[in-house]
Amino acid sequence: MIKFFLMVNKQGQTRLSRYYEHIEIHKRTMLEAEVIKNCLSRSKDQCSFIEYKDFKLVYRQYAALFVVVGINESENEMAVYELIHNFVEVLDKYFSRVIMFNLDRVHLILDEMVLNGCIVETNPNRILAPLFVLDKVAES
Repeated sequence: MIKFFLMVNKQGQTRLSRYYEHIEIHKRTMLEAEVIKNCLSRSKDQCSFIEYKDFKLVYRQYAALFVVVGINESENEMAVYELIHNFVEVLDKYFSRVIMFNLDRVHLILDEMVLNGCIVETNPNRILAPLFVLDKVAES
């Protein structure tokens, strides 16, 4: 199960966070700081899977953006690694560039892909269909 999903820039600023289990706000802040420090301090030659406390971190770097996912011990790391790549490809397809001015749309994309910490959809066309409908409604 996915515990949390973070997008962080190279300066360590969180750009997007989604938690799939309850964590108090002050604990989230501490957790994000530790997780970001662990991921940003690693070289590109090191593995993208990190054992951290009672869960695992899976992360990928895209230019100046890190996508970090916290998972439990039973989740498949490679599946989550591919989920991250699929998520970034869907963002690229929707926004043309992975620049997020519409964070509400990014949250909708993530919600189409992950529900209650479980991966439910990976097909980009199915993920983007509701967003294209919302765009058409907004235009009219």
